[in-house]
Amino acid sequence: MHRKFSALLILVLGVAFAVSASPASVSSPDGKLTVLLEAGPEGAFYSIERDGQPVIAPSRLGFKFRTQAPFADDLEIKSVTASSSDETWEQPWGERQFIRNHFNEMRATVAEAAGNGRSATVVFRLYDDGVGFRYEGDFGKAEIMDELTEISVAEAATAWWIPSREFNRYEYIYNETPLSEVTIAHTPMTFRTESGLHVSLHEAALVDYSGMSLLRTEGQTFKADLSPWADGAKVKLSGAFKTPWRTLQITEAATGLLDSNLILNLNEPNKLGDVSWVEPGKYVGIWWGMHLAINTWGSGPKHGATTEETMKYLDFASKYGFKGVLVEGWNIGWDGDWFNNWNLMNFTEAYPDFDFPKLAAYAKERGVRIIGHHETSGGVTNYENQLEEAFDLYEKMGVRQVKTGYVADAGEIAREEGGKVFYEWHDGQWMSRHHEKVLVEAAKRKISINSHEPIKDTGLRRTYPNWISREGARGMEYNAWGSPPNPPSHTAVIPFTRMLSGPMDFTPGIFDLHYEKEQPDNRVQTTLAKQLALYVVIYSPIQMAADLPENYEARMDAFQFIRDVPTDWSESKALTGDIGKHATFARKQRGGDDWFLGSVTNEDARTLDVSLDFLDADRAYEAQIYRDGDDADWDTNPYAMVIEKKRVTAADSLKLPMAAGGGIAIRFKAL
Repeated sequence: MHRKFSALLILVLGVAFAVSASPASVSSPDGKLTVLLEAGPEGAFYSIERDGQPVIAPSRLGFKFRTQAPFADDLEIKSVTASSSDETWEQPWGERQFIRNHFNEMRATVAEAAGNGRSATVVFRLYDDGVGFRYEGDFGKAEIMDELTEISVAEAATAWWIPSREFNRYEYIYNETPLSEVTIAHTPMTFRTESGLHVSLHEAALVDYSGMSLLRTEGQTFKADLSPWADGAKVKLSGAFKTPWRTLQITEAATGLLDSNLILNLNEPNKLGDVSWVEPGKYVGIWWGMHLAINTWGSGPKHGATTEETMKYLDFASKYGFKGVLVEGWNIGWDGDWFNNWNLMNFTEAYPDFDFPKLAAYAKERGVRIIGHHETSGGVTNYENQLEEAFDLYEKMGVRQVKTGYVADAGEIAREEGGKVFYEWHDGQWMSRHHEKVLVEAAKRKISINSHEPIKDTGLRRTYPNWISREGARGMEYNAWGSPPNPPSHTAVIPFTRMLSGPMDFTPGIFDLHYEKEQPDNRVQTTLAKQLALYVVIYSPIQMAADLPENYEARMDAFQFIRDVPTDWSESKALTGDIGKHATFARKQRGGDDWFLGSVTNEDARTLDVSLDFLDADRAYEAQIYRDGDDADWDTNPYAMVIEKKRVTAADSLKLPMAAGGGIAIRFKAL
């Protein structure tokens, strides 16, 4: 899957558009969005307008430090430069192959009018669908105790958000509340204004910095709340620095958010060179059985990761065309209270009933790769001490993908230094550095990383294309033991929130939706057709068929869609969208002619009308449709499904009928 880089670059330096020094201003390429920057005795403030109407009211910029005076008051704009860029770059893998990066940029140097004369550059990049801004500067060796960045939303709005600084990481059911009732939120946080504008707040290119939550201070004003180190510092600087981009995706239609490339575009290009060894694809694994309590991660009579069981999964994967088999619980350390005994995790020593060399040879013979697993239990120093040796083992065994895990409650990542243990946050600066280190060490051995319980996604897959996916939201496992399980609306919310940040290893494809014997108090709150639709709606270049093999072989007609659907796309288009209600995507197979469509709904049954004008105009297709049966319902009749075929062209339209908690999946096979 070697990809040749192809780009068209137009760069104009100087005054490429209207810009003034006081206040400084810059507009998007289409002229709809405008940022204004002002500075004076009270500090520096920016604001954002769309078509002349305020979106973000004047909002403060600046920093507070541990030992230095704040960089906040009595500031002035010293200089302003402007540029414009329009390029097209190619993703080695992704939801679309080619991405246009078209923006206008303003770089404003803001300096202290008196005092010690410090300065920083505030960089604004305006796209037609949003704004990114960040700080660049050099405050010497310093510790940021507070980033004063504000986002003051001008118009009343409804928000979809999950809480920050609480017990878990990012694994919550989304709240839908007035924006004025948000307390402190993880990003992306998305809201819809009373006039119908859709806005999502997040960050891009989180490198060597602390992750940002949004703390509401008053009304609809939020400030950046950075995850602290154990000693209270938010960010530790040692000279020149760049903050992550603070991002605002701003579109009229909700589908505009789904089609936005802003987060990716604000990241640096690929640093790894040739990444043809990164392998998108589908996998199965020894995983769901542990969540159903059929198996255990640790050794004993119910141990899942045995030689015999792994060979069964390798056979299944080979028979049905899956590229990989995930094996969790193969290594020493899972016995006892593994959640807390993180120093027991050994990443190179297998349990006696797991013959790694034998299985590696068998996997190669069957044309399948073993997918590795590193669960740290939050003991990150313990993991780093073994990291190179662990990756060396996987390289020797032919492993090309590793699922990492950081199961620890918020603020309980263990960092050891000088014989002492300090507890850090999942999205603090220390963990930002750790994840980058893992990526670099993995890349040396042509290994890709799928992080679970991760630091948030901020588009770094562009810079490190071996960061192939991650978790970072409530996934399928909550339907096995969560209280409550994910509601039907969950997968109609996350496309407009979590998924705006990047791919998610959601692990769809559960065919036994009830599992009364294994977990009688839980179940999956979807129809069977919706499980198929998730492969298109919830994007990831690696997709798991998460259920037990026997459940697929019992429903081979539905299983055919999972076998057919790709994970790497040349184009993706959002067709319908209403946050928390429904979302519909069409995606074209990379390197092929087929298109696929997925649509999901919440608790309400609905029928959507979609045009098929996304199909290639010069050919016909066989639409292979997997839809909810007429009497389907996630609660009372989830398995009712109709499989039918129609001949269609780009001139046609289709009705998408979906049951309560349902969905529809379609393969458009080119004829």
